[in-house]
Amino acid sequence: MSAPRSSLRLRVVPGAARPGVVGRHGDAWKVRVAAPAEAGKANAAVVTLLAGALDVPRSRISVTSGRSSRDKVVALEGLSSDAAEARLAAAAEQT
Repeated sequence: MSAPRSSLRLRVVPGAARPGVVGRHGDAWKVRVAAPAEAGKANAAVVTLLAGALDVPRSRISVTSGRSSRDKVVALEGLSSDAAEARLAAAAEQT
């Protein structure tokens, strides 16, 4: 049996004073990162933020589309969509 795979839609706010998972934004999750939107810094910060919020290694998260956009899709390995949604909802409540 293979490990679960899922993807998440994100709306990213770079350069934020308070990084974290904000909550739902339409069909996406809104997240804030402190890193600026230059040279991939915000993308790296998104991966780090999600790794902490989802409790998965950074190596299992990758930005699959929207590298230069606020709207991104990330792929997750080893985590189902339902588990990811529940963990992000819990992280949003703590922010």
